[in-house]
Amino acid sequence: MTLSFWRYSHLALAVVSSLFLLLASVTGTILAVDAIQEKLPPYKVENFDKITLEETLPILKKTYPEITELGVDHNQFVTLKAIDKEDNDINSYIDPRTGKILGEPIKKSEFIQWITGLHRSLFLHEAGRFFVGLISFILGLISISGFVLLLKRQKGLSNFFSKIVKDYFAQYYHVILGRFALIPILIIAVTGTYLTLEKFNFFIPKKDSEQKIETPISKKESNSSVFKNTFLSDAEKIEFPFSDDPEDYYIITLKDREIEVNQITGAVVSEKRFPTTTLLSSLSLDLHTGRSNYIWAFILGLASLNILFFIYSGFAMTLKRRSSRIKNKFKAGESKFILLVGSENGSTLRFANAIYKQLLAHGEKVFLTEMNNYSAYAKAEHLIVFTSTHGLGDPPSNASKFISLINKTEQNQKINISVVGFGSKAYPDFCGFAQEVDTLLANQNWSERLLELQTINDKSAEEFVNWIKLWSAKTGISLSATPSLYNHTPKGLQKLMVLNKTETSENEHTFILTLHANSRTKFESGDLLAIYPANDTRERLYSIGNHNGNIQLVVKLHPSGLGSGFLHNLEPGEIIKARIIKNVTFHLPKNTSNVALISNGTGIAPFLGMIEQNRKKTAIHLYSGFRQETETVLEHKKFANEMIEKQQLQSFYLALSREKNHDYVMDLIRKDADFFTDLLTHGGIVMICGSLSMQRDVEHVFDEILSQTSLNILDYKTKGQVLTDCY
Repeated sequence: MTLSFWRYSHLALAVVSSLFLLLASVTGTILAVDAIQEKLPPYKVENFDKITLEETLPILKKTYPEITELGVDHNQFVTLKAIDKEDNDINSYIDPRTGKILGEPIKKSEFIQWITGLHRSLFLHEAGRFFVGLISFILGLISISGFVLLLKRQKGLSNFFSKIVKDYFAQYYHVILGRFALIPILIIAVTGTYLTLEKFNFFIPKKDSEQKIETPISKKESNSSVFKNTFLSDAEKIEFPFSDDPEDYYIITLKDREIEVNQITGAVVSEKRFPTTTLLSSLSLDLHTGRSNYIWAFILGLASLNILFFIYSGFAMTLKRRSSRIKNKFKAGESKFILLVGSENGSTLRFANAIYKQLLAHGEKVFLTEMNNYSAYAKAEHLIVFTSTHGLGDPPSNASKFISLINKTEQNQKINISVVGFGSKAYPDFCGFAQEVDTLLANQNWSERLLELQTINDKSAEEFVNWIKLWSAKTGISLSATPSLYNHTPKGLQKLMVLNKTETSENEHTFILTLHANSRTKFESGDLLAIYPANDTRERLYSIGNHNGNIQLVVKLHPSGLGSGFLHNLEPGEIIKARIIKNVTFHLPKNTSNVALISNGTGIAPFLGMIEQNRKKTAIHLYSGFRQETETVLEHKKFANEMIEKQQLQSFYLALSREKNHDYVMDLIRKDADFFTDLLTHGGIVMICGSLSMQRDVEHVFDEILSQTSLNILDYKTKGQVLTDCY
């Protein structure tokens, strides 16, 4: 099935049920909180699972002259209905080991009863129950269609938890939370549907719905003592005999059966096993309500809240796509320029629209449409394709039919083609679909290649302008080459104040910058700071350290460097706008005793923060490479010595490549080859931060020193023992 089918199915089901899912989610969250609160009173005794009937029944009979019933609820609170020695009626929670009364059963508040009724049937009785069951079934279909969309996006189950590039808030967290909430929500849907079907006797005929299956008792079973072999936690209800007559039996309701037990011998007299449907009903109720486990109740509450978020984010994504609808001034058959767009979330369409409007302003007849609408164009002279790549090399949803349409549709005249691919180099299949389209179009007998494939990384207006210049030179049509026209200022930026900055000099090109964020900002050393120095889509990322609760960067000033130049020109007290990107795969590991940190130049920034925050005094070994012993390097040495005194750093090794006795960080690693081999062999962690060229050199050295072992650097990276953040 196509991506479009699953997408529209997912959307249609959500639209149909959104109002009722909203109601069910709110009430479900409240009931989940109530299920947790139910377990807070201290009515459950320690080691409850080890108490047998033989241990508790004699004590209770000795304490209470007349006992009617003993019950064990889903919280494993024991209730007793009896008459005490003063002829008082007892209906209380008790300690089954002593018979001591612990408290009185508390009825559900009127509010919770009202919420429960609303959640179960919308106060519409049988019709309401049926409707709620239908909504549960639809929720199951939504979960399944969402799972299929995730699989298609991630290109298979093996990539299910691989990295997701953040386009915008609603899209990113719809996918992220969807991966973790999928199973709990699916369980809610399946169990809710089952309970409704069971309520309407769907699984068994009505006349048999209350019957139990009677099983013959073997001689061996009848001679064994149930009291000795049965734990109180396995029972749900025990009805006591009315008299001492041996023919008057205990009736014990267990999880899966009901038994009659001789009160003198403890032998099973008869047994009635519950049907499978009854057991499934009880299991479904436990899973749907979380009544038996407070951790599961908490998970159900989070899942219900996630449903609320999915309703919001799903409609936000839909509205974003709808806002990008195309309106044409000319028809396809009369247009000279045909612009085809493949866009998953609308960002690629923004670039195409800018070209469309400019061509119209030049007096040209232009037609803009989705790639799935490709057809024969009678008067077309130019075909420009703007397409993103979805997931791992797949077409976006509105371009899924394009390749088949190309193979079925022939143009009757020569047409100049140009393909512009949009993507992110964070994915291995960067602009993979655009490459496929470019090759396919170039092989058509009616096509004339105007330009080679042009690729745009991370919606860069600067790179898009490069394509515009090439296209304008070829066609003679002058389009705007001003990046600001195509810029889309990122949202969600926060204000950061410059606290201080070290100076640079002729010999010192590296400076340390400290920024202050508001108290609500949460970050860790190893996270990334994204800045937009030209106030456009051009993004520059810097690894950061947490220094006394502030953001610290170590930056090398590059000639004409956009990011480093912007940061270097900042003065204390200035305010900049940026965003912090969580980089959880590059935080200091919490569950290891030995860590080696390897950096060059500016890559030391997150490591300084990790060492400063090393309150557990994990054994950290820092290996750093610089060119010369500058003022900044001396500051690092001073900091390292202080941390060694505080036992937050165990050792510091420095390589200086431009000094008289020069060496590189790779030389330090070779020198300590035995240490690194032993560290990795015994589960230690190596973290590398700095330039990509340094990373490659370091990994090459590791392969050398590990050549005598059974594993190489790739094996340790796969195991999560070698972590990298290089650029």
